[in-house]
Amino acid sequence: MRKATIQRETKETQITLDLNLDGKGKTKIDTELAYFNHMLELMAFWGRFDLTLKAKGDIQIDAHHLIEDVGICLGKAFAQAWGNRQGIQRIAAVKVPMDEALVEAVIDLSGRPYFVAKGYDIVPDIVFGEEKDVFREFFKSVSFSARFNLHLNWCYGQNGHHLLEASFKALGLVLKQAIAKNWEGISSTKGVLD
Repeated sequence: MRKATIQRETKETQITLDLNLDGKGKTKIDTELAYFNHMLELMAFWGRFDLTLKAKGDIQIDAHHLIEDVGICLGKAFAQAWGNRQGIQRIAAVKVPMDEALVEAVIDLSGRPYFVAKGYDIVPDIVFGEEKDVFREFFKSVSFSARFNLHLNWCYGQNGHHLLEASFKALGLVLKQAIAKNWEGISSTKGVLD
């Protein structure tokens, strides 16, 4: 089983996270932010990985530190759980609709972190009572901490909830495809993934 446990404590946040990539999509999530819990549950469900997460932070200031630090911890857990990435598909792409919204996610678990947020300007400035940038920072933190290349394209839509929900579902689905063990050896012509 590909599993990881991450603990992180700073002056701003305290986070404990358990991840099983080969799970069934079961979750037990408490981030003190109900909407963020829901988004993470959707991601884990569609990714079919089990996620237990307890996170506290200085949300009396705003949600930025907590959401970003959860992204850092989740990224570290992914990297730890998939290890040397032996046998994984590595590259995947999905499109996810949510009513009027459509979001595309493309991923390469290459070991080279990069994040592109195309079309993010269509997401309303405030979603779930938070500035929209906290969610972009979450996706960036996950990709950089896990050391993978992630392109998210917000193709179209109007409702902020729908746009973000499609994003989290897309991340789960694209990860599920990319971590699938359907290769012999390393999926790279150079024989290693850096």
